[in-house]
Amino acid sequence: MASYNRIVLLGNVTRDIELRYIPSGTAVTDIGLAVNDRVKKGDEYIDETTFVDVTLWARTAEIANQFLAKGSPVMIEGRLKQETWEQDGQKRSKHKVIGDKLILLGSRGDSQPAAAPSHAAPAEPNRSDEPW
Repeated sequence: MASYNRIVLLGNVTRDIELRYIPSGTAVTDIGLAVNDRVKKGDEYIDETTFVDVTLWARTAEIANQFLAKGSPVMIEGRLKQETWEQDGQKRSKHKVIGDKLILLGSRGDSQPAAAPSHAAPAEPNRSDEPW
């Protein structure tokens, strides 16, 4: 049986980027993304916001740290991943996106240098050193 797991999101960063490095030296950052969907309720249209956690690795994480800030518009392509853990004796889970491509949107007025190129980052590195 075949499977396909791709997701494309266009939204705004919800918090400033915090870059960190795992013991192997690989850069990683977790960003929040707010994605709006305009829906009609009665006679009016309203925005429904979905908040998505996105993890970026390697050079993609470094590009995000260099060019993105809270409120920056961005497009991310990646794959959906379900994380599971145990907390207070209860199993918990959530979905997040592992970003493969980051495309910078906006201009200098969006807290982003005008010369910042759109960037399609390389695929994520081998994850044998992930802490989970």
